[in-house]
Parts: sequence; C-alpha cells; structure tokens
Amino acid sequence: MDLIAVRTFVTAADAGQFQEAAADLSITPQAVSKRIAALEKDLGVRLFSRTARGARLTIDGQAFLPYARALLQAEDRAAASVRPGRRALRVDVIGRRASVAGLLRDFHRAHPETELDVVTLFDSATAIAAVRSGTIDATFRAVAMPGRPLPDGVEAAPVFDEPLHLFTGPAHDLAAAASIAPAQLAGRRIWMPANLPGTEWAAYYDELAATFGLTVDAVGPDFGFEALLDTIAASSTLATFVSEQTPLVWPAGHDLRRIPLRDPTPVYPHSLIWRTDNPHPALTALREHLAAAYPGRPDDGIWTPHWAQPAPPAPTPA
Repeated sequence: MDLIAVRTFVTAADAGQFQEAAADLSITPQAVSKRIAALEKDLGVRLFSRTARGARLTIDGQAFLPYARALLQAEDRAAASVRPGRRALRVDVIGRRASVAGLLRDFHRAHPETELDVVTLFDSATAIAAVRSGTIDATFRAVAMPGRPLPDGVEAAPVFDEPLHLFTGPAHDLAAAASIAPAQLAGRRIWMPANLPGTEWAAYYDELAATFGLTVDAVGPDFGFEALLDTIAASSTLATFVSEQTPLVWPAGHDLRRIPLRDPTPVYPHSLIWRTDNPHPALTALREHLAAAYPGRPDDGIWTPHWAQPAPPAPTPA
C-alpha cells in the first residue's frame, strides 16, 4: 500500500475538500485526485463521494480512516526509531561485571537522559564486525591484535589502562606480599581456564607470559569465576590474574588475596571502537566523556603488549 496515497487520503478526509488538501500538501488538486483514485483502485472500494460542495467519506472511507491514521502513526514511529538520537545507543562491554561496564555506568550517571542498550559479545573479531555492520554503535576492546588491524572506517581510542593483580589463596607462598614484580613470577604457573586461543585477552596474556617467563595455563574446563575462586582459595600453588577494578565477592572463609603487580605494572589496555560515520549524538557524548576521564598512558612504569602501544610519531622532514 502506498503510504503517500494514505497520507493524502487522511489529509483530504480532515480537510473535506481536495483543493484544501492540495494546499496542505503543497501539490495540485489533480495530484490529490490521482493519488486517491489509485488508493481506491488498490483497495477495490470508493473512499469519497465527490460533490459540488467537496468530498465526503463513503461508508468504506469512514471504516478505513482510523486504520489509515494508525498506518501513518506506525510509519512515523518506525522512522523515529532509527533517527539519530532517538534510539538507544548500543554498546558492547565484554562482560557485565568487567571494569568497562563500570565505565559505561559512570557515563549513564553523568547522562541519565541517554538510553543505552548494553550487549555482551564474545571476542574482538565478533565485536568489531558488529561495529562495522552497524549492529552495535561501539565496543570496548584491546586493540589491535597481531595480524588484525582495524577495518577501514573504524576507529579506536584508548580509554582505560587497567592494572593487573595477582590473585592467590591464603596458603600460597606469595600471599603475604604487599606487591610483586612480574619478574618474580618467572617459572610460576598462572591458571586461567578462560584464556581461550584467538581472543584478545589470550593474545595479551601470551605476550605477558613470554616477556616475564611465567606460564599461563588454560588447561581444564571453565566452570566460571566462582569455581575458579574456590580452586584458588584451596591451593597453595595456583594463582591467577584479575584486573584491579573487576568487582569480586567471595565467601569470608576463602581469605583470598589481591596483590598489586609493580615495577613495571602490567595494564590491560581498553579502547573504545566505533565507526567514523556513525551519526548518533550519544556516541559523541560517550567519546567525549571517556576522553575527559582518561588521564593518558604514562611513559614509564607500566607494561603493555607491543601491539597495544601507540605507533611512534612520523619523523619530521629535514
């Protein structure tokens, strides 16, 4: 059904005359008559009785009018649902209790009028493909993984460098340390069953392990973080890594320890990734909020993988 003809019909019904409807629609009376005739042919009924005094709705026209109004309202709502600024901003946060979810909560507290649709995609390849296709507006990820440059039209900006902690049970020989240098972990086993090959976090921990001579062990089924906490709490040899701002709650009897890593501090580099041609105004507000909160990366005292470090500036021409 031609919605332009439906809108013409509703305008003519409200005006009571084709000539007045033509003026409202900025078209000729002949164009109004032609659109109405086409709609009547499509429906197989007469909608108006033409008289010398104007146009009166037939019984069929009266029956059709409320549905015609509903069609136009549906058209308006459909257009509004995708109009920039009218739909919710859709953002991927990897996990709802990850630190980047906290960044998004901070943004929402600062901009409570902004509607958000929070999703959790699995890995960076999936998330970046969703950004590129327009399925989501933005994602928080570590970029750029070795051999996986961002596609054309997609940009990233660092927004948060999150320090790592060593996580141990009370019987571990490092449990009493106030802080630990990564080099002290050389030869030790760090158990991370969720460290799946091909993910950006596996690429991060693989390079961390190679740099400092430790072993990241992903052997064993991943039963979730609660099961990992139970195992770490009962072990004198196993430890794992957690990010500084990942909120964790465990039974008091576990007596688990979060030990900061220092000299250097390994930081997990979170970036916001978005399409450059995305016009959603809330995306601009999110980027500005995150940029204002990000203090920048220090020149020393931290460690990040080589692929997450900014490219050196181009040499100045002589």
